[in-house]
Amino acid sequence: MSRIGKKEIKIPDKVKVEFDKSIVRVKGPLGSIERKLAGSTLEIAGSAVKVVPDQRQPNWKALYGLNRTLVNNMVTGVTAGFKKLLEINGTGYKAEAKGSSLVLFVGYSKPVDFPLPDGIKAEVEKNVKITLSGISKELLGDTAAKIRAVRPPEPYKGKGIKYADEVIKKKVGKAGTK
Repeated sequence: MSRIGKKEIKIPDKVKVEFDKSIVRVKGPLGSIERKLAGSTLEIAGSAVKVVPDQRQPNWKALYGLNRTLVNNMVTGVTAGFKKLLEINGTGYKAEAKGSSLVLFVGYSKPVDFPLPDGIKAEVEKNVKITLSGISKELLGDTAAKIRAVRPPEPYKGKGIKYADEVIKKKVGKAGTK
């Protein structure tokens, strides 16, 4: 049995959790989000939610802790939200936020226009620091990974788009002949 799955999820005051036929809906001050849960049901009692595994499913043990974490992330997302920080390194590399898209100038002959999905907001500081925010942790991480994939950091000079907490291990260049 999962130790994570056994923990109750505390529900803040302004958050409403509904469960109907394997679909979880969470509404809060920042918005609403829904997800289909497989292999589990929810027991909502007052200001706490408990995940109950469906032991008829063949992989219920694997899904037990996962479903609890997914519901907890939904509750956290509608109350506090999530953020990801990206940095752009390189001479002349920069970014601009224009409406619901991000324009990246990262060494290609033309700027890369990256449309942001619904629910994700981008802010650009000093043209090189990108802050992505949203209520869905999964969508936020996926969007950040796709932006990073436009120009991943290269190992010799470290030029490219990287996560703010990512450390690029640089390689030694060609030694040359004497």
